[in-house]
Amino acid sequence: MDRIKFAAIDIGSNAVRLLIMSVSLDGEEVFNKELMIRIPLRLGQQVFVDGKINDAKRKQLLRTMKAFRHLMNVFEVESFRACATAAMREAKNSKEIVKEIAKETDINIDIIDGHEEALMVYESHFLYNLNDQQNYAFIDVGGGSTEVSVISNGALVFSNSYKIGTVRLLFDKVEDEEYLKLQYDMTEIKEQYLINDVIASGGNIIKLNVLAKTRKDRKLSVTSLNEINEHLKTLTIDERIKTYGLKQDRADVITNAGDVYLDVAQLLGAKAFIVPKIGLIDGLIHLQYTKWKSKKRNKKYFPEDFEAVENKELEIESDESDFK
Repeated sequence: MDRIKFAAIDIGSNAVRLLIMSVSLDGEEVFNKELMIRIPLRLGQQVFVDGKINDAKRKQLLRTMKAFRHLMNVFEVESFRACATAAMREAKNSKEIVKEIAKETDINIDIIDGHEEALMVYESHFLYNLNDQQNYAFIDVGGGSTEVSVISNGALVFSNSYKIGTVRLLFDKVEDEEYLKLQYDMTEIKEQYLINDVIASGGNIIKLNVLAKTRKDRKLSVTSLNEINEHLKTLTIDERIKTYGLKQDRADVITNAGDVYLDVAQLLGAKAFIVPKIGLIDGLIHLQYTKWKSKKRNKKYFPEDFEAVENKELEIESDESDFK
């Protein structure tokens, strides 16, 4: 079977991830995860407190990007995209770090704003079948921000990002006005759309879903999530690690995430969560594949014109470089 590979790097506030996914080119499009790596750098720990990424974290991030570059070369990916979210958005020294990484690894990092982050989470919906006659809310709770999008009758009708994240909550760095924005928006959505199911992405909700012992392909009810989340709150961080095998960087923020998911679902009047194992990073892959497919189609039907445009772009780039 003929396959093509794409990679995505998500530089989040709690962890940095690399996803390599292949897409079959024979008949039906089938997406398969070839590799997924998560490095718990927790960049947001310094940023949300001190406003910058310290030297130790900078070195760790650079080493991580070098390793990711080697892995992408080994897997021979067609293309990749690296995006950074809340922590890098707010770090005073993010631009110099991005330049250093580009120089050392040839990985160009896009620091995306909250709105684009929300849209990328929404792009991950391509991996599952939705009922076009129903309304759904998408929620992704990260270390530095929470993204919410709403689909009605198959169309995106709302998308926004809020500075409410697990690492921010851990260090008490969430402003009251962010909660007010979230509450206002969710109340407005509830008045306009009937939403029974929330599609929830992120490592914490996936783990909570497992701990709640949700059966395969079943929904996680709001009641069940509340029960397991309240139970975890009665345990110390060490007890969560020992009893449930949680990693340190998951154990200390998992209930913060649970609270946010529950708050949003209750504000929307939703009854249950659908918890697929996907998120922003999958959306990055889908956007790349869509762009690649469109480019391939243009080459097929307009080969001469397309090549002329490509050559013109190269000439323009060459001319601009003369002035640098």
